[in-house]
Amino acid sequence: MLHSPYPKGDAHHALAMPVYQTVAYEFDTAEAMEEAFCGRTSDHAYSRITNPTVEYFEQRIRQAAGATHVTALNSGMAAISSALITCAGAGANIVASPHLFGNTYVLLKTTLANLGIETRFCNLSDPDQARAAIDSRTCALFLETISNPQMEVADLRALSAVCREANIPLIADTTIVPFPIFRASDFGIDIELVSSTKYISGGATGLGGLIIDYATFDWRSNPILKNWGDTPRDAFNTRLRREVHRNLGAYMTPQTASAQILGLETLNLRFQRQAATALDLARQLQSLPRITSVNYPGLEGNPCYDISRAQFGPLPGAMLTFDMSSRTECFNLINRLKLIRRATNLFDNRSLIIHPASTIYGSFTEEMRRSMDVRQETIRLSVGLENTADLLADISQAIS
Repeated sequence: MLHSPYPKGDAHHALAMPVYQTVAYEFDTAEAMEEAFCGRTSDHAYSRITNPTVEYFEQRIRQAAGATHVTALNSGMAAISSALITCAGAGANIVASPHLFGNTYVLLKTTLANLGIETRFCNLSDPDQARAAIDSRTCALFLETISNPQMEVADLRALSAVCREANIPLIADTTIVPFPIFRASDFGIDIELVSSTKYISGGATGLGGLIIDYATFDWRSNPILKNWGDTPRDAFNTRLRREVHRNLGAYMTPQTASAQILGLETLNLRFQRQAATALDLARQLQSLPRITSVNYPGLEGNPCYDISRAQFGPLPGAMLTFDMSSRTECFNLINRLKLIRRATNLFDNRSLIIHPASTIYGSFTEEMRRSMDVRQETIRLSVGLENTADLLADISQAIS
């Protein structure tokens, strides 16, 4: 990935990809313009559609993930919504877990429902429930590989087998464990969605999202996509790039792509440090007074430990949650912290803490929160690059 060549040579032989901060591109002839605008050449026409800096970022992701197609967008939510709209239409349904990030849940429950796309929520930890929810109008099965903030881990190979039986794609948000560690295609994921705002950005330098297409699914069974693309496995990417991406206008900016290209270069180093600290901290938090439970799939004894280790190895990301006895206790601890920052986002270089029920899910009813297993007693911690001892000392003083 570090040595990915530029698609075209740089005039000054720069080692770092320049930022092409431009909207439009000049052509020598009207014929050349026609070829570019009709997608018959790879020339750039307009930066809402393609841009050299963003294209290079996409190329690096493609090489790192071992993917066939990559589209970089301006947020993780843009990646999720664009991907689902690409394969779903009015009258279709999506099978999904209710254990989702708050905005993702609302997208499925409300926004897509208003477009005539139903979501059938079920327990994806039980493949039989997923199988029972699928019918002839199901266009995809969607989940988070590690749910945020419930920390649930489903058996991806089992769900992939269910999808293959039903001839539907498996689409997954894999943000919690990045592709240098977790190879999504090895577990049957056809379309991988990533919030590059998180690990990839290199310390929350900018918003971004990725749609990573492994071209492993034959889309002829999908009524919207069956006539798109030169081959059945390219249909998703063809409609995404030629219609949905162009019309929704959510492409990544070249400035963000430049920052995230740099973030990619240290992604593996930062992940290893942050995830190792998260595991160490999770173990030690279990012995602190007033903390009633710690939820991290890398802990032995965690209900998801075995499947997590099989899929992600010993370090399943740098996010953990822990429970106090009440919402008031959670607020008291958060308010007394001196080092850990009170902020949303995940995998910043700084450790960040938040009370999900009152913030991310603050506009939800208590009944909705219960159905999603979002509890008032739960705190979410995104572990940064600080030393374990410093983080533990801060939480300990806040408790005492």
